[in-house]
Amino acid sequence: MNLIEKQKVKRFWLIISLLIISIIGFSFISLSVGVISISPMEVIQTLMQNGTEKQELVLFDFRMPGIILALLIGAGLAVSGTIMQGITQNGLADPGILGINTGAGFAIVLFLFFFQGVIPASSPISTFALPFVALIGAFSAAMLIYVIAWNKGVAPIRLVLVGIGVNAAFSALLTIMQLKMDPQNFRQITIWLSGDIWNASWSFVIALLPWMLILIPVAIKKSKSLNVFHLGDDVAAGLGTRVERERGLLLLIAVALAGAAVAAGGAIAFLGLVVPHIVRRIAGPLHQYVIPISALLGALILMAADMIASNVLAPTTIPVGIIVSIVSTPYFIYLLMKTN
Repeated sequence: MNLIEKQKVKRFWLIISLLIISIIGFSFISLSVGVISISPMEVIQTLMQNGTEKQELVLFDFRMPGIILALLIGAGLAVSGTIMQGITQNGLADPGILGINTGAGFAIVLFLFFFQGVIPASSPISTFALPFVALIGAFSAAMLIYVIAWNKGVAPIRLVLVGIGVNAAFSALLTIMQLKMDPQNFRQITIWLSGDIWNASWSFVIALLPWMLILIPVAIKKSKSLNVFHLGDDVAAGLGTRVERERGLLLLIAVALAGAAVAAGGAIAFLGLVVPHIVRRIAGPLHQYVIPISALLGALILMAADMIASNVLAPTTIPVGIIVSIVSTPYFIYLLMKTN
């Protein structure tokens, strides 16, 4: 390992350490603030099983599942966006912009609409089924985009334009389905589609955790393929990479991560777009560094956004997706202006 590689590795672990410390710090703040205020010392006492029953209820049953879900969703969306930008070589690729999130959301709305009288949304069966339902919707949207965009290959800008069109189509279908719902469910679905961690419970944490613990390490293991894609398909094939097989597998991982994240947090836009760009600026283009840093940075951003959304207008809660969009939109416009 030469000096430059040693410096890259050292920088990588420094960034990872800072992000982990920041996540721990923000988690502690998130546990303290809220409608029911709990002092930092009381948080420590409660975590050590020395708090009151009320404090234990607030921390362990309400706040902690929400924090963990925000971390998992943020990591999943960030890694999904990183993979999509890598396999398309397009800096504007993102599961939200390309319609993957909307496709997953549409499948979930269909599931809730047809089965809400049979399977309650809060039941364990519904909780564990939603990630699979979202995967079906997300994968259907991805296949539709890929087929329409194919024209002797898939041009990056064509993929983005087709994705925007498919996103608009699924949004229209979602509106039609919402109009068929009763007013209460219509309002709930509207808030959820804006990006809302709507069912913050340990059951949903358990349902979502395996997806992230399995798929994100697999994505990191496949990081060398993403690095080779940067050289072009011909060069990648010449280096022994099975281009279409690797691209298909990586696309499946990205779609599964986005679908699982949508099942738990709704259609949170721009996070998967902005985070990879920020990470590449501070850590370079190599995906063995970009993917793990993106996972931690996405988790940190969404957790901080969720904390702001829950407290800025307390006791009213703002959908976390709105906070993410407000923060990310200026950077998205900047990326559009830089894109040729």
